[in-house]
Amino acid sequence: MKKFVLLLLPAFLLMNISASAQDKGFGAGIMIGEPTGLSAKYWLNGTNALDFGLAYSFVRKNNAVSLHADYLYHAFDLIKSSERIPVYYGFGARLRIVENEDTGLGARGVIGVAWLSSQVPVDVFIELVPVFNLFPSTSLNLDAAIGARFYFY
Repeated sequence: MKKFVLLLLPAFLLMNISASAQDKGFGAGIMIGEPTGLSAKYWLNGTNALDFGLAYSFVRKNNAVSLHADYLYHAFDLIKSSERIPVYYGFGARLRIVENEDTGLGARGVIGVAWLSSQVPVDVFIELVPVFNLFPSTSLNLDAAIGARFYFY
């Protein structure tokens, strides 16, 4: 049995690596910017996805932990290329926990560009995110990140 498992494991890994990042499945990775942390994406269908992040803010006063969730739409036909490079946009919410301050809640607007690899199950993205902070006081922030995710099917 042990030999059977050892034979199947490399085959499974090679099969998974040979797949390409597509507009389906679940991906997890990192984002670097403001804030910096973990990123996840779950495709609902060929154009819509849910995006999640758990990140830490190094830039603004009183270091903060942010948790966000967004609903995204991907337009695959805006950038003409043989590669899959969608422009995406959407909206969501951010919960921000700041040391020695009140927890904040904000509305996010997202616009970005992604590259979906045809060789490996990976995407690379860059995005700008205006955040309208609603609580404890109103203000406007601009977050930005570059990142990558590996897709598990």
